[in-house]
Amino acid sequence: MWNIADVMTFGAVSVTADTPFKAIVDLLEAHGVNAVPVVDAADRVVGVVSSADLLPKLEVSGTEKAHATAAAELMSAPAITVVSTATLPKAARIMESAALKRLPVVDDHGRLVGMVTRRDLLKVFLRSDAEIRREVTGLCARAGIDVEVADGVVTLLGEVGRQSAIPAFVRRVERVDGVVDVVSLLS
Repeated sequence: MWNIADVMTFGAVSVTADTPFKAIVDLLEAHGVNAVPVVDAADRVVGVVSSADLLPKLEVSGTEKAHATAAAELMSAPAITVVSTATLPKAARIMESAALKRLPVVDDHGRLVGMVTRRDLLKVFLRSDAEIRREVTGLCARAGIDVEVADGVVTLLGEVGRQSAIPAFVRRVERVDGVVDVVSLLS
């Protein structure tokens, strides 16, 4: 099963709490990103500054962020992060529940190692049909099930010993990285 380290961007651009507003804008533009993690002296992620955090400056008044001049005043904190060993579904659930477009990726000590975006999570669907078929066939070897794969959709054909085993088997195939859908023609 793929994990975050398989799809993330290593070596994310980051800033410190005292990084000035304009320097953050310069970094976003220079690196073509929409957000940067804010790290402490030990490289642990303490917050994130996104382009959305910078936009209140255009209004000049009203919000506290409109008067902010450094990352510490601009950042969303505490930062929501994911460890590099987490599964792609776990990262997707975190991003969905928090309405995030990207997550800082950290090691077991909370130190920044990279970033993962929604687009990165979709890389699992770039697996070829042949790769998916090989993996699913491995799951089916003892059961004598035929496997066809087209555009990530797996079709299972054949007979199994017990009808009650079919739903659990289909769920196992659905969890294979890159599978878009499973069509069960098992009896």
